[in-house]
Amino acid sequence: MLQNSRREVLDLVGRTYRIHETGRTVNPDSYFLRFPEKPDSRIIALPAFLGPEAGVAGIKWIASFPENTRSGAPRASAVLVLNDYGTGHPVACLEAAAISSARTAASAALAAATLRPEGHRGKTIAVVGAGVIARNICDYLNAADCVPDTYLVHDLHEPSGQALVEHLRTTQAVPASFTPDLATALAADTVVFATTALKPYVTTPFEPGQLVLHISLRDLAPEVVLRAQNILDDVDHCLKADTSPHLAEQATGSRDFVTGTLAGVLGGEVVPDRGRPVIFSPFGLGVLDLAVGAFVLEQARRDGTAVEIPDFFGETRRW
Repeated sequence: MLQNSRREVLDLVGRTYRIHETGRTVNPDSYFLRFPEKPDSRIIALPAFLGPEAGVAGIKWIASFPENTRSGAPRASAVLVLNDYGTGHPVACLEAAAISSARTAASAALAAATLRPEGHRGKTIAVVGAGVIARNICDYLNAADCVPDTYLVHDLHEPSGQALVEHLRTTQAVPASFTPDLATALAADTVVFATTALKPYVTTPFEPGQLVLHISLRDLAPEVVLRAQNILDDVDHCLKADTSPHLAEQATGSRDFVTGTLAGVLGGEVVPDRGRPVIFSPFGLGVLDLAVGAFVLEQARRDGTAVEIPDFFGETRRW
C-alpha cells in the first residue's frame, strides 16, 4: 500500500516535521538494547506522541542485525504499536519495517528536493550502500521528482550494488552503473549514504555545491562535518549515540557547526550557504513513524484489510 502512496507520505513527513518544530509533539530519546557478543546489532525503542490534535501515541521497536544480509535477509525488522491518546489503550500493532523504511526514504527525498531547489536534472546522484533503505530512497527520490541524469552505486558487496543498478534501470529508466571505487561515488553532485557503518571512514571534505544525504549517520569523520553546512532533523536527537555530528560536537565542544533543521529550511528560517557543501543528517524521529503508521492504519480500515482480534484484552471493565 505504501508503494502506491509515496506522494502522500512525502507530504505527511513534511507536515510532521513542521509540527514537530513547533514543539507540539513529544519525541523522547531513543532507547538502545545492545548485545556484548554482537556489537553491530541492536534493538531500538522509539516512543513518541503526535500531539493532542492527532491523538496518537505509540512506540516503534526496531531490530537492526546487519549479519542478516549475509544470508540475503533484511537487516531490519520492526513492529509499531499505536495507542489512543484518550484512554492510552493500544489500538493497533503494525509490521513496521516497511513503515520505517518509507519514513526514512521520504525524509531523504524531502531533503533532496528542499536543499537542491533547482532540481537534479543534469546532476549525478551516487548511492553508497545498496540495501532496502537505499532502494526505497531511490524510489522516493523519483516520487519527489529528484531525478538525476545518472546514478552511481557503490557497495562493498557488488551483487547488492548491481541489484540496485538494475532496479534503477528498470523502474526509473535512468542510466545507472556500479562503481567499485568509493572516491568516484563521493565526487557526485549528490551523495546518499545508506550503509551499516559503525565508525567514520570518509575523511575527505566535500566540495561546494555538493549535497550529502547522510542517512546512515556514522560514515563521515568530524573534519568532514565541520567543513560543511549541517542540516539535522532534530538537533538534540542527532547529537548523541556517536553519530558523525555527535563526534564533531565532542571534538569541538560546540554546536556552532549546526546550521539548522530541515523544518527550518522548509519554513524559510534557515538558508544554507551554497558556497559550502550541505550535509543532511537525520537521526530518525519516532513521530514520523507514528504519522506514517496512523496513515497506514486509516487506509487499512478504509479498504477492509485491517484485522481485528476479538477478546485480545482479557479484561475491559474494572468490575
